[in-house]
Amino acid sequence: MAGSSLTSEQRQRYARHLALTEIGPAGQQRLMRARVLVVGVGALGSPVALYLAAAGVGTLGLADHDRVRLSNLQRQVIHSMEGLDQSKVDGAARTVSALNPDVTVETFAETVNAHNAMELLGAFDVIVDGTDSFAARYLLSDAAYLLRKPLVHGSIFRIEGQVTVFIPGRGCYRCLYPEPPPPGAIEESEQVGVLAALPGIVGTIQAAETIKLITGVGDGLVNRVLLHDTMAMTFHEVRYRRNRACPVCGDRPTVHQLADDAVRGVEVAR
Repeated sequence: MAGSSLTSEQRQRYARHLALTEIGPAGQQRLMRARVLVVGVGALGSPVALYLAAAGVGTLGLADHDRVRLSNLQRQVIHSMEGLDQSKVDGAARTVSALNPDVTVETFAETVNAHNAMELLGAFDVIVDGTDSFAARYLLSDAAYLLRKPLVHGSIFRIEGQVTVFIPGRGCYRCLYPEPPPPGAIEESEQVGVLAALPGIVGTIQAAETIKLITGVGDGLVNRVLLHDTMAMTFHEVRYRRNRACPVCGDRPTVHQLADDAVRGVEVAR
């Protein structure tokens, strides 16, 4: 696709992408046509949304029911003092628009649950999981698989994080974690510490994986979990396969629709 299809301002804004043989004008056009939904505009969703907006993703959906609290500002870099006590999606939308007014932002100030997930996720090309509960992760993975949408998963805990990409037919979150941990085995996110820069590292990798999916370049983290320890400053990966006995994506699936209670008693999409 010819670079002349970009405006003069766009050629300046995306000059470093246009100079990459891996992206170039054709890849940039794909980014500008893409629709990406970020579920959870907190620690992980902040760097994801910022870098996808900077990269020129055409439509960015932001879903989160929460409001900005002072304790969020230690790591949720898309928010500021100006947005305290206001909707996270509204504050994030302002930041994204200030960074790149070319990006269309669609906000959903609501909890993503079994009643709205299929319609919401179905309107986007790629889903990015920035949630902080097991129930939400299972829900998003189930919905993305049923909709045949790629899902870029990330999670953090204290000083560690992980990223992987789920492609329908090649595995899902239940292949990695068939059962959630028992109640009380892992403390709620508000009760544990998080190193401020950790979500920046993990979320930026999620953004990179999303850009690769959209443009069709590189070797994605499909069937690979990238594990990061910030204190040791190490990265290593664990490979996995689709579980043929998986109730969602296995050879004889038993999950054909969403249910909020699919994971034992854990509140969805906090």
